[in-house]
Amino acid sequence: MEQSVHILVVDDHQDIRELLSKYLSKNGFRVSDADGGTKMRQVLKTAAIDLIVLDVMMPGEDGLTLCRYVRENENIPVILLTALGEETDRIVGLEIGADDYLSKPFNPRELLARIKSVLRRSKSLPPEAQKTEEPDVLKFEDWELHVHQRELLSPKGVTVPLSAADYRLLVTFLKRPTMVLSRDQLLDLTSGRTAQIFDRSIDNQVSRLRKKIEEDPKTPKLIKTVRGGGYVFTGKVTGKVSSSDLDISDLGDAL
Repeated sequence: MEQSVHILVVDDHQDIRELLSKYLSKNGFRVSDADGGTKMRQVLKTAAIDLIVLDVMMPGEDGLTLCRYVRENENIPVILLTALGEETDRIVGLEIGADDYLSKPFNPRELLARIKSVLRRSKSLPPEAQKTEEPDVLKFEDWELHVHQRELLSPKGVTVPLSAADYRLLVTFLKRPTMVLSRDQLLDLTSGRTAQIFDRSIDNQVSRLRKKIEEDPKTPKLIKTVRGGGYVFTGKVTGKVSSSDLDISDLGDAL
């Protein structure tokens, strides 16, 4: 990990801040810490922060309030630390824009893995890949994907059934046409924290999706393999933009 990557740990417990600061520093990160919202804002004004690790249960301004502040004012990924079993905090946190969450108590190695995964998603993709506006209907080569209904219509108007994995993968491609996506990027974008290192299941998912949308899956024209690079969606994509701020890439946990 590059030394320039700067992590901000926000937690009202000094022992947790010190533990995480030492551990993350040993793993190549620059680390700042804050005991609450006031200090967090001060750090954000004076330092270029790449990711925030934010505790939910804090006196005064809690982590959910601060996460909302960050999402409204900054373009910085946030990982929430939630109390074990607090399902509501997790759901609300994701709804207001948190990029991931981890329940306390946790293994620092798991937090490190989550941090690296979120940083890959936010930094390895170019800015145009990180759009938040979502269309109601995405069209490609006479196909139509009705996003909120999760319904795919063929050029003949026939509904083509999609599994949850098919849907996430197709949306990922349609949101990033002509962009070469590596297998790791596709795993991050479609599976998030459930993706496994060295997981090659993405190849099988691409193969299944090709069978549903390609005229000849053996010689695909829409989803092409890039040698040494991954895959690229080559079809022209158009869509009607909705005012909804729903992030489709986060739907995986609900499917």
